Amino acid sequence: MTGRPNILVLMADQMTAEMVPFLSDSPVIAPNLTRLAQQGVLFRSAYSNSPLCAPARFSMLAGQLPSRIGAYDNACEFTADTPTVAHYLRAGGYRTILAGKMHFVGPDQLHGFEERLTTDIYPADFSWTPDWTRPDHRPHWYHSMDSVLTAGPAVRTNQIDYDEEVVYATRRKLYDIVRDKDQRPFFMVTSMTHPHDPYAIPRKYWDMYEGVEIPMPNVDAPLDPHSARLRAVSAMDETPVSDEQVRAARRAYFGAISFVDEQVGTVLQTLEDTGQIDNTVVILLTDHGDMLGERGLWYKMNFFEGAAHIPIIVHAPGRFAARDIDASVSLLDLLPTCLDLAGLTPEFAAPVDGHSLMPHLLGETGTDEAIGEYLGEGAVAPIVMIRRGVYKFVHCPVDPDQLYDLSVDPAERHNLAADPAHAERVADLRAEVAQRWDLDAITAQVIASQRRRRLVAQANATGRLNAWDWSPPRDASSEYVRNHMDLEELEAAARYPRVR
Repeated sequence: MTGRPNILVLMADQMTAEMVPFLSDSPVIAPNLTRLAQQGVLFRSAYSNSPLCAPARFSMLAGQLPSRIGAYDNACEFTADTPTVAHYLRAGGYRTILAGKMHFVGPDQLHGFEERLTTDIYPADFSWTPDWTRPDHRPHWYHSMDSVLTAGPAVRTNQIDYDEEVVYATRRKLYDIVRDKDQRPFFMVTSMTHPHDPYAIPRKYWDMYEGVEIPMPNVDAPLDPHSARLRAVSAMDETPVSDEQVRAARRAYFGAISFVDEQVGTVLQTLEDTGQIDNTVVILLTDHGDMLGERGLWYKMNFFEGAAHIPIIVHAPGRFAARDIDASVSLLDLLPTCLDLAGLTPEFAAPVDGHSLMPHLLGETGTDEAIGEYLGEGAVAPIVMIRRGVYKFVHCPVDPDQLYDLSVDPAERHNLAADPAHAERVADLRAEVAQRWDLDAITAQVIASQRRRRLVAQANATGRLNAWDWSPPRDASSEYVRNHMDLEELEAAARYPRVR
């Protein structure tokens, strides 16, 4: 296959690599995702650069680490002058389209996307700003254990409403693209909110796991200081859960992955039906994972495998042979990869921290590196991660270092940072941290940003509200059949395949 391909990014939310059947010994039923993995290039060691929704997404789109673009937490503004993959592709001749969750905060709700088909599921303001100066304070919007306590089947949820709208809008746009006169290739991001908690899913997906043994988490692990802070900030210490509730939460999470799988299958079928699949590179990924009770932790916000290890698949059988890649990669790599796929070599308007995955896609030697930062709630200072080779190193200036050899200790039970046999390696990694980051400066920047945003949020919530939330435009005068349209031409143009 030659020429400039369409690029379709299918994004799940909080889908850990530790529970998808093509990367783990998992009972999850996901035939469409598995088929993508088998036919595509599967990155077995892919990572989130920040295991929290907004920072992960902003850094992915910008190809820059969160601290470089001020994307510290879920209430940070994604500034309008930050170049994104959508800006580069749009300037390079692509039509750029977004459907679904991206967690944009601030008045710019497009960030290079020419069209945005749905609103977001989360607020676009500063109201979810954490406060590192009050580590013992629990704002009402922080995670609690309610998602686990109430886990189970449901007829309807907020998230089902949202994802069904996202997939409908995506499919309708794919139909529109194949029928309209715009010949530009497309870059489309379809971003669902499942399997993100709350752990509630319609009976159809719950019943898929009737009689299936749901594996229970392993909670036998040392409690490092950051994990202790996460347990406090999410009220895990105050809210004991039973084995039955844990099993129900994990079963519902499995059902939510099966729901995502079904939606992915529907979108892929639409590509097939419209004749676009052979010239479309499909990239499947997620923003971060979910601990699901492992180590006594839920949700994300840390660099253990459950929260940070994610699936990334590039599916384009006509271009790239199916293969598995063991080298570590990350969401930062999306931007340079998409530009390579599009045949674009622009002069970067801002530094890019990611690396193109094209060498891996072509079966050549590519980079083996994933760099991460966590600067959100539950932290009191920057937490950084370096994943290279078989090792993962996690450093925070107020906590003991962590070093794991994932080739022999995938469950991360044996911290090697204090082992004299690894003293030289730890010293080298600490030197690399010092070279990469000024952690004191980042700490000051985060606290100053939090202070500004809390004041702005308080002011903006006073009196008349002028929301930043995206409202998709709609012009009914140009839809379906209207008097100013030629009826025969309209009906012919709207029919696919077109009748001649």
